[in-house]
Amino acid sequence: MKTVTTFLLACAAAVSLTAPVVPLAAQDAAPAISVDGDIKSEKTVTDADGKSRVELVDPASFLPGDRLIFGQNYRNSSTEVVTNFTITNPLPEAVRLAPDADPALEVSVDGGKTWGLLKTLSVTASDGTSRPATHADVTHVRWVLATIAPGASGRVAFPVIIR
Repeated sequence: MKTVTTFLLACAAAVSLTAPVVPLAAQDAAPAISVDGDIKSEKTVTDADGKSRVELVDPASFLPGDRLIFGQNYRNSSTEVVTNFTITNPLPEAVRLAPDADPALEVSVDGGKTWGLLKTLSVTASDGTSRPATHADVTHVRWVLATIAPGASGRVAFPVIIR
């Protein structure tokens, strides 16, 4: 269980945020946007009517090949509209982006240096040859939130597979 806890803590700590530049006079104020990361596993449950649905639950344990959902809940606690807020989530070595992840996700395969849709990216081998990037090559996922209204909140998430 210690390994699971250590892994989950490492994953939860892997969230980094980038916000618009804040004027020096406003830097002492509390941040307008709060972001809370979590890791969930999917559990299929059947209700009394026999209908199945998927619920997100805290993972108790997992094995290579298991699927997890990395999520970020955000909230604008200020009275101002926040624009162009970026949430960046590095992927720990122990996971890879799941093959059914949203193809519209903005990702990096080079440690966050360049960004794009996975289908447009490539990786260069040590011998200088290039190949199309795959889900296993993704090192970071990010979202740029155009506007977040005062008091607004939301969630961004993506699926991963334990390596």
